[in-house]
Amino acid sequence: MNPDDRDVAIDNHGASDSIESKDSVSAPATEAYDHFLALVKRRRSCRAFKPDPIPEGHTERILEAARWTMSGANSQPWEFVVVRDKEKIQALYKAYQDHIIDANFWLEQRFPWELRHPGFRLEGDLQAQYRQIQARVGWSRAPVVIAVLGDGRRQLASVSLVSTPGRNQTHLTDALANVSLSIHLAAASLGIAAEWVSIHIQEPFKELLNVPPLLMLHTIIPLGYPQKELSGSYRRKLREIVHYESYDPAKMMTSEDILKYLYRLRESTIRTYVRSRGEQAVPRAPDPGGPNSDAPDSGGPGPGAPRE
Repeated sequence: MNPDDRDVAIDNHGASDSIESKDSVSAPATEAYDHFLALVKRRRSCRAFKPDPIPEGHTERILEAARWTMSGANSQPWEFVVVRDKEKIQALYKAYQDHIIDANFWLEQRFPWELRHPGFRLEGDLQAQYRQIQARVGWSRAPVVIAVLGDGRRQLASVSLVSTPGRNQTHLTDALANVSLSIHLAAASLGIAAEWVSIHIQEPFKELLNVPPLLMLHTIIPLGYPQKELSGSYRRKLREIVHYESYDPAKMMTSEDILKYLYRLRESTIRTYVRSRGEQAVPRAPDPGGPNSDAPDSGGPGPGAPRE
């Protein structure tokens, strides 16, 4: 399916939308706000790091800022494991490749090439694509890695409803997401790049880091300097996402619009994503009807490495 030219807006350059105000004249921003907005816009996701060390004390400065993050009832459920040992970082990255990248690679085959996550839009046949994935160095050369842990028992400090069966551990995961963002922003303020590495399968990483079974390993955040200068990505216009007094039904996208949005989203972010991996060439879509255009059928190689 190719999206048509219906107006599903994508801003390829990340240009800021003018701030709309209900007042005829907007109040001037503060200097602190201007600095904060500049910092938020300067933050970039990095997926390929130089091995160069970061300055002494910067990791602790980042975590000092992070510990002031808000959390439900000030429960502060986070703990951090700082890893600098190169062999341990390599082992963590291998676990990431073996358990998370491998699973995502096969699951992404469900989608048309143009709709796949940018990390899995690859050239060549299935075997060639799998070899490319396995050959990626990724964040294995980052000089520092922070594992963000959470202790769900600290959620008991919050209101009782968040601990009600069926309501999930929302204050725990909210707090860990908040503190992870603080780490990214603090790193950016020091000129250090970071990556948000989602950990969907915790057990291999917990074993490597000796994390007690009761704790959650929420996120891994590599820190360092990018192999290539990072570029910005688009953001939705402010006028598209803000509603005043009540929800504006006219802004509700249909499911068809969402699908077209996803096509354009993928097209608009692929260059930024490729650059964040330290690469330059944008993968080309397979030839329609060609030998590499089809996802594997039920008799295909299945989980694990492709069969030769």
